[in-house]
Amino acid sequence: EAWGGETIYCEVSALTGDGLEDLLDQILLVAEVEDLRASSEGRAGGVVLESNLDIGRGPVATVLVQRGTLHIGDPVVAGASWGRVRALLDDRGEAVDEAVPSTPVQVLGLSEVAIAGDAFAVAPNEKIAGRVADTREHWQRLSSLGREAHALSGGAKLEDLFTRIQRGETATLNVIVKADVNGSLEAVTESLRKLETGEVRIAIVHRGVGGITENDIQLASASNATIIGFNVRPDRKAREAADAENVEIRTYEIIYKLLEDVSSAMVGMLAPDIEEIVTGDAEVRQVFRIPRVGAVAGCYVQNGTITRGAKVRFLRDGAIIWKGTVNSLKRFTDDVREVQSGFECGIGLSNFQDLKAGDIIETFEEREVARTLDG
Repeated sequence: EAWGGETIYCEVSALTGDGLEDLLDQILLVAEVEDLRASSEGRAGGVVLESNLDIGRGPVATVLVQRGTLHIGDPVVAGASWGRVRALLDDRGEAVDEAVPSTPVQVLGLSEVAIAGDAFAVAPNEKIAGRVADTREHWQRLSSLGREAHALSGGAKLEDLFTRIQRGETATLNVIVKADVNGSLEAVTESLRKLETGEVRIAIVHRGVGGITENDIQLASASNATIIGFNVRPDRKAREAADAENVEIRTYEIIYKLLEDVSSAMVGMLAPDIEEIVTGDAEVRQVFRIPRVGAVAGCYVQNGTITRGAKVRFLRDGAIIWKGTVNSLKRFTDDVREVQSGFECGIGLSNFQDLKAGDIIETFEEREVARTLDG
């Protein structure tokens, strides 16, 4: 418009939030001038914005309804996932019975985690929804078989890349990528693919949403792959399997550190690593609310030792939801410095109150370790 055209221009900043109100006003203005409307009649359809795996609710997809009205009980298909809508939650997390066009809602009841960007639609019935999803999954599986077969026939772990490059070979880095939500998974995999060079190509053997499991370890062992976790952690059984199978697991919480690490390995310039040593883990059995103190977790120490003041991460279904320190540690009514495995204790976490039975409290130490590319 500033140059005499018809295209509206708005300056915005995702960092500071400046200009967002103006952008929304301009969008509403264009919609009004263009008389943009969507019918609320008929079966609903739209697009998946985000998705994740929730320990208590199963696969959760955040969708934007673009046409029709979405109701509880509707049979839906989104990419290769399908199911009957069990619940709808609005942007405030409150349950609603239906969603009209231009409404974002969380959908519960799908068979698996949908992929961000997939279209969703209400099917005539569950049988058709399941058939459509199964067909899509079949074709997706066929397209991935070639990549997996190539990875199983060759490829290297991250630590072996430099040796192959030094020999003048074109090395293939086999990776398995796990993340907390689908949006993060897409961002990590696309960023990794952009790191490919003439000397190193990256083969993504498998990717998925959720914690790192024993199945991931077995696939990594068979394909000689490195497991990369973003905002997720391996559970105890997965760690034990990784040690037994000599599978390399690298976990990150900041994407640029992940990319820097992989990029440095590709050119043989890895800096000393900060190795995390898990010192203990405890399962939350019951949560007590104490006035002026807050939430205290009644826990059973499963492995290692829980120490007062230790660094801790709070895991729910393998995903990291909080990091901090053990603020207080008690045995019955006595303050103690540490509690060994096989004993019960009360754990208070600083600045975190959202404790739930079944969560895992994992303590760890950070040690600087000189890294080598040959192991």
